[in-house]
Amino acid sequence: MKWKHSAAGTVLALILSASIPLAAESFPPLKDGHIPRDLDALWNGYDPASEPLHTEILREWENDGVVTRLIRYQIGTFKGAASTMAAIYCVPKGGTRLPALLHLHGGGQSASLDGPMADAANGYASLSLNWGGNRIPVPKSIHPDGFWQGPQTDWGKLDATHPPQRNPINHFTGNIAADDFTLDAVESPRNANWFLVLIAARRALTFLEQQAEVDPSRIGVYGHSMGGKLTTNLAGIDRRIRAAVPSCGGCGEIDVSQTELPGCLKTRTDAIQQACVSDNAYLPRISCPILWLSPTQDFHGIIDHMAWNWRIVPDELLRLSITPHQNHLHDDAHGLTRHLFFEQHLKQAFALPKTPRLVLHARGAEGIPCLEVTPDDSRPVHSVAIYYSLDPHPTTRFWRHVRAVKHGSSWTAAAPLMSLDQPLFAYADVSYETPPIYQKIARPAGAGDSPNYTISSRVVTAAPAIWKTAGTRATDHADRMIDAGDDGWCDWHRSNWGHPPLWTAATAKIKDPKWRGPKGARLVFEIRSTSDNTLAVVIRTNQWGVFGRQVPATDYVTTRKLKASPDWQTVSVRLEDLVPNDPEVEGPPSDWDTATELCLSPGYQGTAKGRVQFPPKAWQGPREIRKLRWEGGR
Repeated sequence: MKWKHSAAGTVLALILSASIPLAAESFPPLKDGHIPRDLDALWNGYDPASEPLHTEILREWENDGVVTRLIRYQIGTFKGAASTMAAIYCVPKGGTRLPALLHLHGGGQSASLDGPMADAANGYASLSLNWGGNRIPVPKSIHPDGFWQGPQTDWGKLDATHPPQRNPINHFTGNIAADDFTLDAVESPRNANWFLVLIAARRALTFLEQQAEVDPSRIGVYGHSMGGKLTTNLAGIDRRIRAAVPSCGGCGEIDVSQTELPGCLKTRTDAIQQACVSDNAYLPRISCPILWLSPTQDFHGIIDHMAWNWRIVPDELLRLSITPHQNHLHDDAHGLTRHLFFEQHLKQAFALPKTPRLVLHARGAEGIPCLEVTPDDSRPVHSVAIYYSLDPHPTTRFWRHVRAVKHGSSWTAAAPLMSLDQPLFAYADVSYETPPIYQKIARPAGAGDSPNYTISSRVVTAAPAIWKTAGTRATDHADRMIDAGDDGWCDWHRSNWGHPPLWTAATAKIKDPKWRGPKGARLVFEIRSTSDNTLAVVIRTNQWGVFGRQVPATDYVTTRKLKASPDWQTVSVRLEDLVPNDPEVEGPPSDWDTATELCLSPGYQGTAKGRVQFPPKAWQGPREIRKLRWEGGR
């Protein structure tokens, strides 16, 4: 691998930075102290292309046909001082009139190097902002520790970094009060750091428009977590965006006054923030195609919030890809949809199937609720999966996978209730075969190729009142057999699966009332271990405070040494076997009622002050379990 470097950019940067004139304020002071009270007033008169960018090329190099430039541009002038943004810009060598992508990183992260390099290898110009101000990754041939040591993002007299922050007050968390680092001297939505980073992102679009390699009519944006919210908001406020893919962010908020909604994590929101800072203000303005890319359990892109707030996004603009059982991650089949989405809307090289239509029939056969999904069959359907849950808590609920049966052009599945007091949440995944040209593409670190890609339906929600009106029957009951093992790891989420010392398999199934542990029961399962291995069994309790503050929120851990054998071995876990990692929690749990997740792994390392420290060792042999069940108890 050969790298070509240019020191000329550093000299140019010094010349430009010394000659940048002091400009007028990018946003004029408030008139008579009157603050903006909606998006029209907040952005009134702002033109992100009106001010010079004063772009600096800090460093340039080339690798495998991709030219990378470490650049800075001027965001604007605020309180008499310039604010500048550092970014990584990658472009295929010799490319012209290319579609372009803007990447917005998540909280506590930095500009991406491998993401834009993968984008460029796939035929896009790609710009990743370093809005958080953290260290920027570079090849070790640029600096031996792998991070840029030169000029950085500099917000001037403001502070929109995350983290570290000069300002002790975090203005991303809803605080719009005035302080020394805010734009306005009074409480104002212009003091929200979200607003400042959106200014920087809009200026980034101007940068892309001005690059000789870029077709300014074909610009997309994507971002993860906090970057997902920024992506959604940018798509709502800047018409230069032609396609947007927010990941794990941008779901909007649900106010506590909306009592008719089951589920959701409701909050009491300030009227000004709701009108100027919240996703709810930007969502009605989205006019470009947008792909919702978020898993079912995500803590930041809350699925119930999306289901309710995104109803206003028209079907013709919206696609969804929802990974089951995950939090803040996507599997490869869902993650691939981002690339295909941009291939469709920025290159016109592909056409994703339409969003599958999911319908809930409250009274199906024998009075049991029935879910019916009708996929777009313009391409051959590889598989259909239907998921539903009866748990109102969105980040800890278990999504039951129910077998779908094809009838004509639709697939149906029964969704039995345990009680008529339970709400129901459901969605469907439809998988299609990945075209050969997209089965091997450049991917950023952590993402793999996939023979299939998956499009999801909208989420359907039903409140308990519907069952009584429809004459629905509650027919489901508790079951001691949690997982027979017939479907592999279908009901689990797996992480680091290719890394033998760090793999984890986890499931929220033991929180579902159908499979909750009886009083005094033992958790039993069979496992194959053809080599000597050690297994950590972890029971997580009260995640996200779902059971209130009086219940410990901790990990309870026990380990088992497994001897090499070709036969299935039985593992049995009693409540008294479990050791709490939190040193302030005494003794094992008294029952299984507050368990929210079961995890299996070859080791466990809690926090530095945790009670349990069990360094993992590489697992040898298969990872298979079966007959996960409860025994004994009542």
